[in-house]
Amino acid sequence: MKLNLHLLRVFFEVAEQRSFSRAAETLRISQPAVSKAVRELEHQLDLPLIERITRVKGIKGLHLTENGQALFDHARGIFALERSAVEDIRARVGLKRGALKLGASTTIAGYWLPIYLAAFRKKYSSVELCVQVGNTQAMKQSLIDCEIDLALVEGPVMDSRIKTDLWRDEEVKIITYPNAAISSWGEFNADEFSRQVWLVREPGSGTRDATEKMMGTLGIHPQRRIEFGSNEGIARAVAAGAGFAMLPLPVVRELIMLKEVHVLEFPETSLLIRPLFLLQLKERPSSPPMRAFCEILNQTHTSL
Repeated sequence: MKLNLHLLRVFFEVAEQRSFSRAAETLRISQPAVSKAVRELEHQLDLPLIERITRVKGIKGLHLTENGQALFDHARGIFALERSAVEDIRARVGLKRGALKLGASTTIAGYWLPIYLAAFRKKYSSVELCVQVGNTQAMKQSLIDCEIDLALVEGPVMDSRIKTDLWRDEEVKIITYPNAAISSWGEFNADEFSRQVWLVREPGSGTRDATEKMMGTLGIHPQRRIEFGSNEGIARAVAAGAGFAMLPLPVVRELIMLKEVHVLEFPETSLLIRPLFLLQLKERPSSPPMRAFCEILNQTHTSL
């Protein structure tokens, strides 16, 4: 047996109002339509639900049968749950509650994301935030698996299921330890760069992909590499004298200011830029928190 919710709603209003006419006004339909709906529900259930009575002075009234009272009690619970669901959805649409799960590759999570998270939290304090951190490929998979709603990554993702938008550009610097013997180079020398030990990220990292493309453009083909799982580890290893690295400026800005690393400035390396991307699953509708966060991402903030 299936219960027709439209007919149930009409019956519920009649029972609650104890009047066909008042129910018709509440539902904004005609009184004959209300009477027809109640009769149809009684017919479908094969049970009498309402008894029509004539009170003193010819005034008509009604009361529920035992079956009608039982159905009314169930209907009251059903429509209370409906109201609760509507109120919850309205609150979520208004960003008075809800959740947002973000994914970010390591550099973005550590250096770019905090200011945007703070701005979102200040504006939508009731929305629960969760951030998952990993390399670009890990974030791609989490997005496909619907473990996160949005991802900010350091490399483009070639997957037909994912919508990729350029978010912003990030400056990249070539660094080495302060006492590296480079003063004799005089000018940019791709062969000399290639002979150095280079500290690089692991495969699957957006930083690794971006820096390899930049090195290729500059004609640098490292003969020796040391792989690290984090940009911070690379920066500290360079400061300790382990070799050369190509890293985003936000990662090394403090070390540069403290003169713990040296930036190699040549005309050829002055405009090293890598793009950062916003990823979304194409077939997944954007929720109100997702749209709100994207608006904040597109706002201009003070550079880090």
